[in-house]
Amino acid sequence: MKITKIWFDADYIYGMDEKEKEYKQSLLWYPKLRDASDEERSKYTFGMGGIHWRNLDEDISFESFEYDDAEPSALQRFFLTHKEINVAEFARSMGINPTLLRNYINGFKKPSKEREDEIISHIHKLGEEMLAA
Repeated sequence: MKITKIWFDADYIYGMDEKEKEYKQSLLWYPKLRDASDEERSKYTFGMGGIHWRNLDEDISFESFEYDDAEPSALQRFFLTHKEINVAEFARSMGINPTLLRNYINGFKKPSKEREDEIISHIHKLGEEMLAA
């Protein structure tokens, strides 16, 4: 599959392949593109395997448009939109490996439903503690 056309809205990058099939990916996966101006977004080149924005130092593979996780899960969305949270310290506070949590956030590993519920419950617990302080 090769993307031949791209466009954006506030939340997504869209792509169309040579058969005119449309795809989309959340810009939460690509913060440089999410925060870029329309002019910066328009300065890209198509390569053999993907799209490159030289001035933004950003690349998106054609293959990634077919990934199942084009839309971040609630857990991923929380951490991707709250960069102020120290992931390593959060993981330590709940007793899990920080690298494992980063892998869950970045989509390299998928947590079980029970593990995801445990992480979300810990987020709620910390929020409740902050409200009580």
